[in-house]
Amino acid sequence: MFDSLKKKLQQGVKKLTKKVADKEDLSFEQEEQFLHEKTVEVEQVIKEEPEKIEEEKEAEEHFEAEPPPETKEPVQEETLADRELPEPKETMEDEVIKKEEKLEKRGFLKKVRGIPAKVREKELSPGDIDEFISDIESDLIYSNVALNAIDSFKEALKKELVDQKIKRGKTQEVLQEAFEKSLLKIVDQGSVDLDSLPKPTTLLFLGFNGSGKTTSTAKVAHHLQNQGKKVVLAAADTFRAASIEQLEVHGKKLKAKVIKHQYGSDAAAVVFDAKKHAKANKIDYVLADTAGRTHVDKNLIDELKKVVRVNKPDLKVLVIDSLTGNDAVEQAVLFDKAVGVDAILLTKLDVNKKGGSILSVSWAIKKPVLFLGTGQDYKDLVAFKPKEFVKELLE
Repeated sequence: MFDSLKKKLQQGVKKLTKKVADKEDLSFEQEEQFLHEKTVEVEQVIKEEPEKIEEEKEAEEHFEAEPPPETKEPVQEETLADRELPEPKETMEDEVIKKEEKLEKRGFLKKVRGIPAKVREKELSPGDIDEFISDIESDLIYSNVALNAIDSFKEALKKELVDQKIKRGKTQEVLQEAFEKSLLKIVDQGSVDLDSLPKPTTLLFLGFNGSGKTTSTAKVAHHLQNQGKKVVLAAADTFRAASIEQLEVHGKKLKAKVIKHQYGSDAAAVVFDAKKHAKANKIDYVLADTAGRTHVDKNLIDELKKVVRVNKPDLKVLVIDSLTGNDAVEQAVLFDKAVGVDAILLTKLDVNKKGGSILSVSWAIKKPVLFLGTGQDYKDLVAFKPKEFVKELLE
């Protein structure tokens, strides 16, 4: 599952790791050469500096201890040739120059002592991240990651990596962690605790034609039953031929009651009756299957709006066929704009080797992914866990 996306992201980590490694090698050689040239000088400074400080200290103490002469010796007459000229006095300028040299020497020593730490640390610039994303952008698009999601991923990477000091030998570890955090910012849009919702809880399944809503409704029913919950199914797709019979087949297999009306009847009334039945019989969940519709089906969109307005479902679950690629983003935006989506269920991931739809849809409408459909059997439904998903992509 997600073989293509996993491969592209893992290659991306390797590419960026190599870029950092190449940068490290170049700087390391330059700084090693610098260190080699200055080692003798630095060692001499380290050796002489304490001795010089001690000599200066002793000279100062001797000067302070020696009392000034009380009387002056009579000056003997000397010829100019015999007279020794005094040492020229230091000017203020000379003193300043000496102090500057001393400070400069100590400052140099401090800088050189800090170079080994610098050699072990490297930084990435915003341009490095831009160049890296440019290199793998086509690969991510091929894996059905939307352009806007790629841009979001790039900005998240910049926040994680730019100006961060990467220690030598820790590059792979640091980049892996940065990739995980950046991907999580896209796919981790919160979670839904079904148990915390008021009972009976109404889940309304909606989406495009052929996305797998009916089968997904049955899978979620099976999932809840395994947790000891009672469910009732609502056949609110009164438009598509044989849709009611299809849900009834699932109802018999699951031993769950199906509330239905005639074809062409009001879908909102079907859900309303199912909620009434659940309340009267102390059933935990109402799972309502609705008709598939697109943005051009104005009447069906209006019908869906009425279902939501009348029944106020606790959770509107958008079912998306993961094989639709970047069209999944358009679908998500359409339904979110029409009725407001609360959670996402992606189907057919067992045959989807790309997996980018999860990143794209999560980013597009900022809603949590609730389940992933991974096959045709009832048991082929996986609760989505963002951290595990991201780790799987990068391992």
